[in-house]
Amino acid sequence: MNDGKPNWWSRPSTPPEAARIPTPSPAEEGDFPLQAPDPAESAVPEPAAEAPAAPTVDMTKEPAAAEPTPSEPTPAVPAPAATAAEPVPAPETRAAAPVPAAPRPLHEPDEYRTPPYGEPGPWAPAPPVQHPAAPVPPPQAAVPPVPPQGAVPPPQGPVPPHAWGQYDPWGAGPGAVPPPPRKKSRRGLALVGALAFALLTGVIGGGVGAYVERNGGIGTVELPQAEAGSADRAPDSVAGIAAGALPGVVTLHVSGGGSAGTGTGFVLDNRGHILTNNHVVDAAATSGDITVTFSSGETASAKLIGKDTGYDLAVVQVTGVRGLKPLPLGNSDDVRVGDPVVAIGAPFDLSNTVTSGIISAKERPITAGGEKGDGSDISYVDALQTDAPINPGNSGGPLLDGKGRVIGINSAIRAAGGSGEGDGGSGGQAGSIGLGFAIPVNQGKRVAEELINTGKATHPVIGVSLDMQFNGDGARVGDKGKDGTPSVTPDGPAAKAGLRPGDVITKVDGQRVHNGEELIVKIRAHRPGDGLALTLTRDGRELTRTVTLGSAQGT
Repeated sequence: MNDGKPNWWSRPSTPPEAARIPTPSPAEEGDFPLQAPDPAESAVPEPAAEAPAAPTVDMTKEPAAAEPTPSEPTPAVPAPAATAAEPVPAPETRAAAPVPAAPRPLHEPDEYRTPPYGEPGPWAPAPPVQHPAAPVPPPQAAVPPVPPQGAVPPPQGPVPPHAWGQYDPWGAGPGAVPPPPRKKSRRGLALVGALAFALLTGVIGGGVGAYVERNGGIGTVELPQAEAGSADRAPDSVAGIAAGALPGVVTLHVSGGGSAGTGTGFVLDNRGHILTNNHVVDAAATSGDITVTFSSGETASAKLIGKDTGYDLAVVQVTGVRGLKPLPLGNSDDVRVGDPVVAIGAPFDLSNTVTSGIISAKERPITAGGEKGDGSDISYVDALQTDAPINPGNSGGPLLDGKGRVIGINSAIRAAGGSGEGDGGSGGQAGSIGLGFAIPVNQGKRVAEELINTGKATHPVIGVSLDMQFNGDGARVGDKGKDGTPSVTPDGPAAKAGLRPGDVITKVDGQRVHNGEELIVKIRAHRPGDGLALTLTRDGRELTRTVTLGSAQGT
């Protein structure tokens, strides 16, 4: 030390320049001894004259040969001392080009070999031992060895700007400098936040969904509804047919003779005639009360005009009622199986009830009544069968076709568990099972006209007495008539056609008959004076006879 103050350079020299530093003067007392450099280190062979000149090193720029760690500067390592007896080995030369001469240092060598050229100077006392509060960082990477003097260092990566800072002799050693704090990843924080947000929204959404499902929603309930549309319907739809027919359908309440009942009827004309079933008004035949209620709710008293047990038809009349709506009559002969139909009535006193269905069958022979036991109250009908629901109270109501015309008068049903016909089957109040029967309107029209005009209806007859106990196939002419009279009426239609007692009639106009009731039904489906072709068997032979129907007064 000359004046007790250190002199050092702010920038390092390359390893070849450090090799030219002369040996410093002997250390003064109290200084740290420095290792004497080998004299041979300064003897660097001069490059040959023909060798290319060594490139000039700009010491004002950061050298590219250093490869310090990214976190802290790499301290200089002193060159190993060489003995005087050992010559300095010449640097290895490459086969492609001679080794260039070592560049000349830009500054005078530092006689104290201060960092970064040597070890700490003798003036720097050892720093006190410090106990860091934070844990000691992991050891840094090993310092690469210093290449031999005069050798060209291998190319290395660029030195970061902070690698060569000003040396602080009073600071802690390089190993004590902690690495720069690592920045927290914002991506990780964003991911954690997104997961937390998704979890929170899922919990809230699940709670809201459970509340809505349990309580049916939040706030006032407003149900969606279609806008008001037109009330008009096609005339051939069920609604259109019902709208046109209901004003002409009435409900009848009948009482008398210790009994009462409810049925249906429909208006025939503007004079107040109403057609219904005989079994509906039978209780008021002698002295009773009949009340008619229209679809509008208006009521009126009615009187019995005529009735016929064999056809189960009756006509009543109301007076003093205006605005009557007679129903148009159709033609039951034009009806086909499968045609749509609409039934209107008052089942179980539920007035203005509309049902619909189809024609299930035609010319279905049925019998109804027979409660008196003498056969005087039995009706024989060659009926239209329908699956439109008909129940007790529908009796006497209209069966309408697709154009709103009456094609039948609802009269009977086949009840489950019973074998009888009529509203109640075998006397019970059974409901519909899809087997309803209606009197064809063609027959009803003829009977209604006779009842209105004469108060009585006529029945077509052939003038024979049938054996109703015959168990064979067909209708057998009895041996004797009632009270011992002849079974074939003398000079009657059958006698004129050549029928005899014991003949079995099997067909009427080619249609098969299986018993006496079916034969009566087929005959009553015609008018008096109509001709029928009867097929019969006699003594094993099949014969055909033509019969002109006669007339009998009904009851």
